[in-house]
Amino acid sequence: MLGVGRSASADEIKSAFRKLAAKHHPDKNPDDPGAVQRFKEINAAHQILSDPKKRAMFDRFGAAGVGGAAAGRGGPFGGMPIDLSELHIDGLFADLLDALGIRVGERGDLRKDLEIDFVAAAFGCTKKVSYDRICRCSDCEGTGAAPGSRLETCAACNGRGRVRFQQGLFPLAVERTCSRCNGSGSVVLTPCPSCKGAGLRSASHTVELTIPAGVEDGASRTLEGMGSVTRSGRRPGSLEVIVHVRPHELFRRSNDNVVCSLPITFAQAALGDELEIPTLEGKGTMRVPAGTQPGTVLRVRGKGIPRRRLGGRGDQLVEIQVEVPTELNERQKQLIMELATELGESVQPQRRTFVEKLRGLFS
Repeated sequence: MLGVGRSASADEIKSAFRKLAAKHHPDKNPDDPGAVQRFKEINAAHQILSDPKKRAMFDRFGAAGVGGAAAGRGGPFGGMPIDLSELHIDGLFADLLDALGIRVGERGDLRKDLEIDFVAAAFGCTKKVSYDRICRCSDCEGTGAAPGSRLETCAACNGRGRVRFQQGLFPLAVERTCSRCNGSGSVVLTPCPSCKGAGLRSASHTVELTIPAGVEDGASRTLEGMGSVTRSGRRPGSLEVIVHVRPHELFRRSNDNVVCSLPITFAQAALGDELEIPTLEGKGTMRVPAGTQPGTVLRVRGKGIPRRRLGGRGDQLVEIQVEVPTELNERQKQLIMELATELGESVQPQRRTFVEKLRGLFS
């Protein structure tokens, strides 16, 4: 329409518009009945291309991206009027972007927190999630009219749901949502007593959600169509469920492994022992080798978290904590002193190595 290329600069667009506007101005072409229409088309093209946002939408989606322009039905924009009163992302472009899978504006999306225990997160479970959402009124089926009553065609927009008017000297036809019927095209004579004529009402809803094995704290799942309806005739938004895993009194998670601490006595650490340990599936047994040092981590294969992608399970890591007695009688103290004398440094490799490092550091 302006005779410029797709990569034209703002100055080139402005220059082309001025030349064409001067050439096709109706005052300069009083005998040409088509001059008025061409002048409107030139103005519409300039309004779109001089605005970076409108130009970007036109480049991506064509005339549908900007709602058309005030051109004739045979014009380049199909005779569709620009809706200047709703030229924002949630108004004019919302349905277009929504059809393309792009969520913008208020769509009735909801969020719900779901708390589960550690073991349920490890092996998966099924939970029922209850929440409140806005949905279509079941009594009036979303019309807003009382059952048995009728709807009247809106006289302001003649049932179109939108009104068109000329705004000042602006050379474009302007459309906006009809304020009388709120865009529905009809007027409720007798409002529904349940929803007060809104066609929407709040209601409790419950969905059954399958939690996969190995789910992590903070993971989310989105259920399409389970959110609220924000406008009559619009599809519901989505429900995002955020999973929160309660801490366990014995276990903590490290990737696909579970970690727990196991307190043992000095005698068990020195002599070794077969001990009962907790696992995610109940009681288990583990052999503690003789000479086990404090802080040693022993691994129990295949007793961890199920792997969601690779299959199989992680391991259980058992951190050994050697407990030192805190209350000793005189005989126990004497026995320990005798043991310390008997042991000597030759059977305490970690202490001997530490002493040697100290000597090397301060020598």
